[in-house]
Amino acid sequence: MRMIRSTPAWLMIVLLGMPLAAPTRAALALTEDERNNIELYQRLAPGVVNITSTVLEQDFFFNVVPRQGAGSGAVIDPRGYILTNHHVIEDARKLEVTLANGKKLTARLVGSDPDSDLAVVKIEVKREDLAVIPMGTSSALKVGQKVLAIGNPFGLGQTLTTGVISSVGRMLRASSGLPVEDIIQTDASINPGNSGGPLIDSSGRMIGINTAIFSPTGSNVGIGFAIPIDTAKMVLDDLIEKGYYAYPWIGASLMTLTPDLAEDLKLPVESGAMLVEVVPNGPAARAGLRGGKERAQIGNKIVIVGGDTIVRIEGEPIQDADSAIRKVRRYRPGDRIRVEAVQWSGERKTYTVALTEKPQRARSR
Repeated sequence: MRMIRSTPAWLMIVLLGMPLAAPTRAALALTEDERNNIELYQRLAPGVVNITSTVLEQDFFFNVVPRQGAGSGAVIDPRGYILTNHHVIEDARKLEVTLANGKKLTARLVGSDPDSDLAVVKIEVKREDLAVIPMGTSSALKVGQKVLAIGNPFGLGQTLTTGVISSVGRMLRASSGLPVEDIIQTDASINPGNSGGPLIDSSGRMIGINTAIFSPTGSNVGIGFAIPIDTAKMVLDDLIEKGYYAYPWIGASLMTLTPDLAEDLKLPVESGAMLVEVVPNGPAARAGLRGGKERAQIGNKIVIVGGDTIVRIEGEPIQDADSAIRKVRRYRPGDRIRVEAVQWSGERKTYTVALTEKPQRARSR
């Protein structure tokens, strides 16, 4: 045990720079912002849980050993449904949830979507033991707006941090490689273990799901990111009912056409989404769109050329593959969309593509 030598009272006062007189009532008064922070934490912290995942992996000697990871989650339904990140539960063989009161429960995975990095798990618990985090909206967030994050950073459960919205409309890539739109950037401290926890506005509503940080050191440097709650609302019903989100599928793999590449290929357009491969009998193929036919070396890259290049979807210009993917994902399976494309010959044509549900084998690709 380390001993701490006592310090004379007069020296302590000098070291702390404090007056001898006791603090006045005014000195102890809380600001309106502090009262708001305290009230929100006391009301909402019971709805934030810690999630421990156990993954089996091989060690250096090829022995299968368990590895544990920690994250956070927000209770979204009194029946025990909890919203978190896909990467928190990815490949987990066992999930354990710790409630704010310290009670530990086994959880089961209900549904997961790698493309939005969202997942839902469920615990069996009495309704009165749970507090639900109410959902707000992320459609009208403003830079400078106050936000709070409650979570499990570094395994230190029920931690509150505060900050502001630093930016909106960011884009991140999920573990699947596909873009996630309208990401919220915040300077509220978010660290490993905060993933899956709620980002809350000053009225006490969840506006985002904390998911990532930008850091050269692996810890918070004031740049954190959250998935907007409107994205979560879009996928939640499918995750609970089907176990996955039914994305619309165009049935083709795309590559960005840059001005330099267009010049090398002598194409009549400078940008767009090139159809590299069109799935036989898929939506794009049935509409008449064509994929690449041959391989060509451009600089140090091998490119599949000869296919159509998408330049507009429903009249909106398409600059690259990401913008094409984002545009298609605004629709639902069964919708029909107008796709304008430039053929290899230079001719422009408009096709009507009937989107279908993305097949299981094509998910996260």
